[in-house]
Amino acid sequence: MRCPYCGGENTQVKDSRPTEENQAIRRRRNCEDCGGRFTTFERVQLREIVVLKRSGRRVPFDREKLSRSIEVALRKRPIQEERIERMVSGIVRQLESQGESEIQSSAIGELVMEALKGLDPVAYVRFASVYRDFRNAGDFHEVLGEIAQTIAKDLPRSETPPSAPAAADTASGRKH
Repeated sequence: MRCPYCGGENTQVKDSRPTEENQAIRRRRNCEDCGGRFTTFERVQLREIVVLKRSGRRVPFDREKLSRSIEVALRKRPIQEERIERMVSGIVRQLESQGESEIQSSAIGELVMEALKGLDPVAYVRFASVYRDFRNAGDFHEVLGEIAQTIAKDLPRSETPPSAPAAADTASGRKH
């Protein structure tokens, strides 16, 4: 393994441990040439995936790019790193198990949106705003309506959240 700091090839593994529910191995490495320390991950890859972009371009699937986009949506949200990594691994497994070597970028985006919807509604809205290319406040309103419907559907009848106007009236001290 080449050192990311000096480019030297004289690196040694100092520690290895399983991660991601035994789906990957995390290796802590040390460069003999410059003394730099870095971490690598070893994962099973079932097949090479090519992403078909909206422009028609074909690019190799990049797990790190997927992970970064999800982390941006989840920035400053109270979600544990392990849950994020499990979510990314789950999406990658879904993509690999589809049996297709070429996958539309829109299919990847939909998988991410579905996973984020179940994990964190704020991150879902953040990702949706970029993925769906929101242009105005109405776009946000539409997605927030989808989330409200999902929450209402998942709650028992006695816990149905109040409608927005009723909640605003109660907050302002007015009674019905």
